[in-house]
Amino acid sequence: MKKNILSILILALLIVNIVLTSIMMFSVVGASKKTTQLVTDIASVLKLEIRGEDGEVITVPMDQTDVYNITDLTIELQPSDDGSSHWCLLGVAFSMNMEDKGYKSFGSAESMDAKKSLLTEVIFEVIGGYKMDELKGGNGEEEAKAEILRRVQSMYDSQFIFRVSFSDIKYQ
Repeated sequence: MKKNILSILILALLIVNIVLTSIMMFSVVGASKKTTQLVTDIASVLKLEIRGEDGEVITVPMDQTDVYNITDLTIELQPSDDGSSHWCLLGVAFSMNMEDKGYKSFGSAESMDAKKSLLTEVIFEVIGGYKMDELKGGNGEEEAKAEILRRVQSMYDSQFIFRVSFSDIKYQ
């Protein structure tokens, strides 16, 4: 009788072990996919890579890169937790792929100057949605750059702008 109870106890522990292992497996797979996507995003930003229409990674050489600068933007940030107001002074540079078909349509200096107010509006909306601590700490600046890039690419319906950079960023 004791052997049967022991066998039932071992069987119950095995079933619990299988259930817990399967739960752990599903949670690890989800986190692994998110980590892989994050690493891919960081690698693409650091290597100035963009994806073609077929999904292959294209590296943009410096001789095929043009830059459009918007300087001296003063943006009011969200009030901090203690209620104090903060400002951000920065310049934004848009890196453009001169070989992209969108560059031929929108990338000229005249075309970019004509759309400067729309680009500035996107920058103000994104940066103005952050608190100073969120931008300065952690990945706040990188998240803001990624959001500006996403919105600008959506606005132009093209990926000829492949990178956003901040310059002379100051907080007050």
